Amino acid sequence: MKKLLSFLLAYLLLQSAAIHAQVKPDSLAAANSSVTDELKTVLQDTYSDFDSAKSVMEMQTASNRFGLIAKKWSNEWVAQYYASYTLVILSYIEKDENKRDAYLDEADILYDKASELIKNENDEIYVLGALLANARLAVKPSSRFQKYGAIFNRDLDKAKALHPDNPRIWYLQGTSSYYTPKAFGGGAKNAIALFEKAESLYQNERQDNILKPYWGKKQNSELLKKCREDLK
Repeated sequence: MKKLLSFLLAYLLLQSAAIHAQVKPDSLAAANSSVTDELKTVLQDTYSDFDSAKSVMEMQTASNRFGLIAKKWSNEWVAQYYASYTLVILSYIEKDENKRDAYLDEADILYDKASELIKNENDEIYVLGALLANARLAVKPSSRFQKYGAIFNRDLDKAKALHPDNPRIWYLQGTSSYYTPKAFGGGAKNAIALFEKAESLYQNERQDNILKPYWGKKQNSELLKKCREDLK
């Protein structure tokens, strides 16, 4: 009888593990169902230009193209998403505070539209929301930390609840930790584990489907390298 109970318990545990190990359904499939091959090609080409840009001017040119794409395909969430994302990245590079906020004002409008079009909750939307919040905070950290720090953490928590294996969650948390002063619990020592987790998750993520965001791998690797150098 004991052997039978042990067998049944082991069987149930294996079944439970199998259920939890199943691949999650593609939460973006419905949102991407109307995307044409033309749009997919244009997005991929423009993103490749942005990601491989050698100057700010080249990045701005690609970002401007994304803006035009977002206008032409105004009913596609993914067009709004990338137009918003590239503006956020440009805001980090810009030095003038007013111009940085101007970039983010545009990014916010596009982000809101992407969120509206995607309809269902999605981890990538929350991750982009966290990136936006962090960019706002970065303009004036001392006066914006309380408001935008809370939004950053809230959106990453929501993303994590939906898809904890999204590497961008851990990359953004690692970045936030790395640039937080050591006196407040930041720095390489606390950030490195987050970057390492992101790196392992990036290794399992496809880097060739523009309809499923995959940004951040290169930047995560660079910051992980910095952490290791800092801790030598």
